[in-house]
Amino acid sequence: MQVTTSYKVKIKDYNKIFEDTLTIYRAALSYLIDVVNAEWDVVSEVEGSKSQMMFVEQLVHSTENRVSKYDFDEKFYKLPSYFRRSAISDAIGKVSSYRSNLKRWDGHGKQPRLQTLHNAYPALFRDNMFIREDNRTARVKIYHKNDWVWLRVQLRKSDADYILRHKSKTKETAPSLQRKGKNWYLRFAFTDKVKLFNEIDVITAVDLGINNAATCSAMLPNGTVIGRRIIRFPIEQDQLEHKTNKIKKAQQNGAKSTPMLWKYANNYNRVLSEKTAKAVVEFASLYDSKVVVFEHLDMQGKKRGSKRQKLHLWRKKAVIQMVSCKAHLLGMRISTVCAWNTSKLAFDGSGTVQRDKDNYSMCTFQTGKRYHCDLSASYNIGARYYIREILKSLPATARLEVEAKAPRLSRRTTCTLSDLISLGAELERLTA
Repeated sequence: MQVTTSYKVKIKDYNKIFEDTLTIYRAALSYLIDVVNAEWDVVSEVEGSKSQMMFVEQLVHSTENRVSKYDFDEKFYKLPSYFRRSAISDAIGKVSSYRSNLKRWDGHGKQPRLQTLHNAYPALFRDNMFIREDNRTARVKIYHKNDWVWLRVQLRKSDADYILRHKSKTKETAPSLQRKGKNWYLRFAFTDKVKLFNEIDVITAVDLGINNAATCSAMLPNGTVIGRRIIRFPIEQDQLEHKTNKIKKAQQNGAKSTPMLWKYANNYNRVLSEKTAKAVVEFASLYDSKVVVFEHLDMQGKKRGSKRQKLHLWRKKAVIQMVSCKAHLLGMRISTVCAWNTSKLAFDGSGTVQRDKDNYSMCTFQTGKRYHCDLSASYNIGARYYIREILKSLPATARLEVEAKAPRLSRRTTCTLSDLISLGAELERLTA
């Protein structure tokens, strides 16, 4: 499969010289969005994205043998051709998204509106807008002093060395010019071809929690747990809770909007998610896992209770997406199982657990045994994955016979680690 990743490289010594280029691109994009929307009935009938782009270009760009319908060339004089085509492709995508949302609108709620002003960044196509001279030097075409000129830029050494060390054998696509704060970057995209593992001899089951960032367990098909780790980042978690407490206090004092506090909180939350994803992949690599298994969590709807703000900041989808990208680069697969009762049921099959009120991570089994609740949940997650894959590979007659001997296997939402062990015993009996 193909895995696409991106990496941004900081441009040294320049900070304001790219402003005019970005302003012109966004103005051209707004103009083209109006054009594409006005001509959408015809544009939508053209097959292929490249053909659509060429059709819109004929509407706005004049040549010796063709006069354009719109005055785009007069408003954006001497705009580079690939710069114009980048804006056209972006405009077609945004209008297509708007038209799809409008078609699905059923009359309830606000009607979708076409936004013409976007914080978009231009793609710098090779040879026309971007030329790489060496690992740390490149030339980009920008608008400077009322003309389009080539500017030689120096790339930060650490970024250039990272690309040379990790991405030298991958395909590099045209970069995009981006700004973050006062700094400017070139964001490169890289396409890797990887081959995913087919065998599932070792898996890593992950339970994403609110109190603990993640709890990982490395397991074998017979239910043996060969490794476990509770991932916590107390410093980052304390920083995030400090910011959320400030938000709560500001809201209690009557503040309707706290954008700067939310900005800090979201940044801390993003860093926490990135560190969690990195730690999960490192644990899976340590035990040569072939599959990383998560719960399929549905967080839609209103969040109620005293922990609703923690749930709002729980970036479980972002963590799974980051882990997926990192794991695929290493050949690992990603899978999910039903989340029902993974934490509620004890891994030894003794029944439901009773969580501690003071320490929500600890619980008591029906037998009186004290155990870490997230660890027990991770065992159940891994067990459900193995049970599903093993039963799926069995012939129908053998599967029905196994389920008759162990009825709990037929209902996946109540399966635990003890059921996986029972399944292994039944398979040994059948093969004996």
